[in-house]
Amino acid sequence: MLGLGLVLSAELPAQFRGVRFEITQVGDTTFRFPRGNAAWVKPGETGNVLDPRRRDILVARFRVARIDSGLVTAVVTGQTTRVATEHIAVMSEPQKPWYRSMLFWGGTLVGVVIGALITGGS
Repeated sequence: MLGLGLVLSAELPAQFRGVRFEITQVGDTTFRFPRGNAAWVKPGETGNVLDPRRRDILVARFRVARIDSGLVTAVVTGQTTRVATEHIAVMSEPQKPWYRSMLFWGGTLVGVVIGALITGGS
């Protein structure tokens, strides 16, 4: 029973895929941060700015405006306090399409093998 509780309470990858980015430049209504290896960050995506010193309290919401040489320029769409370089930008990584999942291809392979065994390879 305890094992079942541990399995059910484990955090699954689909629950939250938040990625944190360090804010390097701040303007009046915009700020910039390096995209790094997150190629999924594209113009139009949205996210939140959090204050890590205050237990990740929400500072602002933003929309990605453009990406130049790996630096993301974001426009603040709503804020509770002024954005600063001490804050962090958080964006949710989009879920992979179903056909890119290892679970899907593993299940397909197992299904093909079982089907071949049942039909006798004919």
